[in-house]
Amino acid sequence: MATTTRAPATTAPSRQAAQAVPRKRTRPNFLAGLGGWIWLAVTIIPVYYVVITSLKKQGAYFASNPLLPPGSPTLSNYALVLESDFFRYVTNSLIVTAGSVLSTLVVAFMAAYAIVRGRTRFLTLTHRLFLLGLAIPLHATIIPIYWMITKAHLYDTLAALILPSIAFAIPISVLILSTFLRDVPRELFESMRLDGCTEWAMMWRLALPLVRPAVVTVGIYDALTVWNGFLFPLILTQSPEIRVLPLSLWTFQGEFTINVPAVLASVVLATLPLLVVYVIARKQLVSGLTAGFGK
Repeated sequence: MATTTRAPATTAPSRQAAQAVPRKRTRPNFLAGLGGWIWLAVTIIPVYYVVITSLKKQGAYFASNPLLPPGSPTLSNYALVLESDFFRYVTNSLIVTAGSVLSTLVVAFMAAYAIVRGRTRFLTLTHRLFLLGLAIPLHATIIPIYWMITKAHLYDTLAALILPSIAFAIPISVLILSTFLRDVPRELFESMRLDGCTEWAMMWRLALPLVRPAVVTVGIYDALTVWNGFLFPLILTQSPEIRVLPLSLWTFQGEFTINVPAVLASVVLATLPLLVVYVIARKQLVSGLTAGFGK
């Protein structure tokens, strides 16, 4: 005779017991929320001020409350900026930024790969020299850089801005990229070596795709630094044809006054390329900044 077994009837009581357990209620953190709103105001008020001031006329700027929106908004400041060789300044800034960032990423990535994968004393000394470069301030080297640029007959050229920007961006780029490359498992390199891949192939086919978020993060950081750079263009250039965006603000400076709405309109236009780059690469940037926090 077949026997039947019954499942233990513990499902219903266990569900009732689970429902009977009181849930812990978290208290709202009012101080953190207040701090967040205060920080939002601190960051959003300057942006609001720049945008509304760029829509005011120069006479209305001095006669009205600076934080009130304009009664009659105008785009004449933006038209004045666009008519003042703005596209030439944007082109110069793009050439300097692209030349500096691309060269920095190529050199820094290969140097970081050699430092992480190599075991020679020369590479160890090179890594220490890169770390030493982080301790040298830019302002302390402006006179030697000016002397070298003039001796190389590069003064008042875009190359005079690209070369120093590469030199000062390489140390921090090597440090960040080498940190990410150390997290790549060595077993992956060994398996590719067994398949017959060379170091050159492993660097570009294995290491580069795995550290792509770090490369994008370093590229955006270096691009911001070069795009907003003011000291090198001020010291190493003088012709209006070589002028970049940070120096273009001087165009709206008169003998006794400054056209503040036009200056802020140029600031708004100068931030648009960086905003476009951030929108395109924001996922890679966030993943590169947060990599390592889950370990």
